Amino acid sequence: MLPRPGDPARIELSKWGDRPHWELGATYLGSDEHGDWLGVPAGTLHARPGLSFVSEVDSVTLAPRDRPWCATFHAPGIWCTVYVDMTTPPSWDGTTLRAVDLDLDVIRGSDGVAWVDDEDEFAEHQITLGYPPEIVRLAETSRDAVLDDVRRGQPPFDLETPRAWLARVAGPAPR
Repeated sequence: MLPRPGDPARIELSKWGDRPHWELGATYLGSDEHGDWLGVPAGTLHARPGLSFVSEVDSVTLAPRDRPWCATFHAPGIWCTVYVDMTTPPSWDGTTLRAVDLDLDVIRGSDGVAWVDDEDEFAEHQITLGYPPEIVRLAETSRDAVLDDVRRGQPPFDLETPRAWLARVAGPAPR
């Protein structure tokens, strides 16, 4: 069962082999044809082993249904507007959204230019973490499709879709 709009939620991304990675609090905002949207206000702590930071601007994370990625859309004021992690398809465990981060990221900078990041990490982890061939194909196919959609501004990677959800992010940072 999904949380209800306004309910506290968590986002937990692990690395392959159930290794801990990014965790943060969020608020479930609702869903649309693109998937489930979670609000993350400025001031939210993002933590992973060995590193943490506090978000500078509001953001929303989109967890699509049956698609292998999680997208974060940032309010203006930082270096990027869109950051898409290639992942296993996200799934809900109560009020916690979980996915396995597969290293590859598609990013749209604040200047509008889109690129792929962490290809070196992806190549290394294929060996050191033992990604099966089907996971490698999943991440690469997803990266190519998402990069094309981001560059063309296809919803939900257009400007209007995330803007409407960003307008719903309000209140203090979740703990």
